[in-house]
Amino acid sequence: MSAPGAIDPDAFNAFERASWAQVVAPYADNFGSLTTQAIGPLLDAVGAGPGVRLLDVACGPGWLSAAARDRGARPTGVDAAEAMVIEARRRYPDLDFQQGDAENLPFADGEFDAVGMSFGLLHMGWPERALQEAHRVLRPGGGIAFTVWAPADEAIAFKLILGSIQAHGTLDVPLPPGPPFFRFSDPEESRRALTSAGFVAPEFKTVQQVWRLPSPEALFAAALEATARTRGLLREQTPAALAAIRAAIVEAARPYQTERGVELPMPAVLAWARKP
Repeated sequence: MSAPGAIDPDAFNAFERASWAQVVAPYADNFGSLTTQAIGPLLDAVGAGPGVRLLDVACGPGWLSAAARDRGARPTGVDAAEAMVIEARRRYPDLDFQQGDAENLPFADGEFDAVGMSFGLLHMGWPERALQEAHRVLRPGGGIAFTVWAPADEAIAFKLILGSIQAHGTLDVPLPPGPPFFRFSDPEESRRALTSAGFVAPEFKTVQQVWRLPSPEALFAAALEATARTRGLLREQTPAALAAIRAAIVEAARPYQTERGVELPMPAVLAWARKP
């Protein structure tokens, strides 16, 4: 979900930071009930129990850190977007949240027992550097786990949104191109990245999730107001194209309407490995 062209990772990172500063509340309201569904399996994968020092990279509003704390772990959250750090501190004032770059972490070598990234890796211009940094700050034997979205044909909301944009709008918009959004949906690509960063014994599983929204219209609203890349992409469409995209998304979501609202399958891919 980025415009075509050569990738400038630094420009992409700047775009991401600026975007997240503007969507803190909409993101929390729309995605909190979805992305938190994979937190339990992620924490299980790194053994986040009593006393475990866990680094929550790209912590967002702090959901992963809070869940780790509830298990007795000792979490520290870090996020590049100052607005997200402020929101995490507001929600969980008893926890430690810091502003920092996942690709240049402000922590010492071997400082943590575990690293978790909840849907953060796909928002980084240099994801390989983020994995290398995670490896650096882990103690020997420590574990990393991250979640990303399953491919678009399985993560139905993305399928509906991207299909509607491709049918009625354009992907050729003046936004900083980023790494392929679904790159790490492929376990083999995640395996290569993890082993290149120095991790061993990578494992993978699919975590089934369902995104529940009040109406088909709410899916378009979430895409327009609560995301980074997709929000930028939609806001660069012409008014006529945007209206057509909205209508297409709403119509495509209607088959997922239930008595409780719209229910969209949104599985995640969970990857984990350890530092030797």
